[in-house]
Amino acid sequence: MDGIEQLEKARERIIETIAQNIHLYGVTPSAGRLYGMMFFNDEPMTLDDMKEKLGMSKTSMSTSVRALADLKMVEQVWKKGVRKDLYKVEEDWYQSFIDLFSTKWKSAISMHMIEIKKSLRDLHKLIENDDIDDEVKQMAQVDMDKLKYMLEYYEWLDRVVEAFEDHEIFKLVPRNDQK
Repeated sequence: MDGIEQLEKARERIIETIAQNIHLYGVTPSAGRLYGMMFFNDEPMTLDDMKEKLGMSKTSMSTSVRALADLKMVEQVWKKGVRKDLYKVEEDWYQSFIDLFSTKWKSAISMHMIEIKKSLRDLHKLIENDDIDDEVKQMAQVDMDKLKYMLEYYEWLDRVVEAFEDHEIFKLVPRNDQK
């Protein structure tokens, strides 16, 4: 096996590993292959370039690029004299993870906190209602205590997300390139 074959084999191993694990980001294995291929490409690429390298349809390339761009894993770039859209891999993987983590968790936290607060109001009204049986009021109080615990957890999780967004996380877990 010559040098270029060894190089391609090593790259392909990584590309396939990315394709197998990209589901953690909510995208398809084909988007993972595209990302892996772009990672090893030193120059920005057009959709035609991507299609040629991977043999996928231009529509599939476009969908995958859009999904990766939404996750801030690739970005559109401009190059003088090139009229087609160019894309390259976002080079800061730490920030890409933070963006993805923050977006996903902020949404989940917000949804949970809104519903917990609504339920707490409803349970409080139930407990204050004189027409409600004491046993039901006791069960409602137990549920309120559980929901208060959940609320504390989501408030803590919101602070965790803030620690990522503010890069405070790197004080606890330093990046290898910043030690």
